[in-house]
Amino acid sequence: MKYYNSIAKGYEELHKEEQQEKLKIIKKFLKVSKNTKLLDVGCGTGLTTSPWRCKKYGIDPAENMLQKAKKKYPKIIFKKAKAEKIPFKASFFDVVISITALQNFQNIEKALKEIKRVGKDKFILTFLKKSSKRPNINRLIKKHFKVKKIIEETKDLIYIIIP
Repeated sequence: MKYYNSIAKGYEELHKEEQQEKLKIIKKFLKVSKNTKLLDVGCGTGLTTSPWRCKKYGIDPAENMLQKAKKKYPKIIFKKAKAEKIPFKASFFDVVISITALQNFQNIEKALKEIKRVGKDKFILTFLKKSSKRPNINRLIKKHFKVKKIIEETKDLIYIIIP
C-alpha cells in the first residue's frame, strides 16, 4: 500500500496504456447496461472503473490513489477498503472486476471469497502473469469460481467468469 500511495501522482502515466489494452479485451466479453452495478476491487485512480457505462463503485486501500480517483471521477462511488473486507452486502453487484490487483492482496483466498460474496455471477479477474504467486492465484480462482476463459495478455492473465 505504501508503494501505491507513493506513486499515486504518476500512476496513470506509468500504467494507463497497458490498463486500457486490458479493458479492450475485457469489453469483448463483458456487457453492461446503465442499471448494472459494477465494483472495481483495487480500483486505484479509477482508471479501470471509469470507462464502464453503468453504476460504478471502486474500493482500494491506498488513500492517495483514492483521492486522485475521487477528484477525477466525482460521480463514481469510491471507498477506502481492502479486498479482504469489502464493505457491501452479499450479492450487491451485478459485476465485479479486479484488474492487475490480485497479486497485491494480503490474503488472496479471503479476497476472492469476498469478491464472490458481493458479486452475483459475472466476474473479471486479472493479475500479473510474472507474479511469483501465479500458481497459487490460478489454483484459488479455479477453486472458487467457474472460469469460462483465460486470456493471456501481454502482462496479465485475464480470467473471464461469466455464465
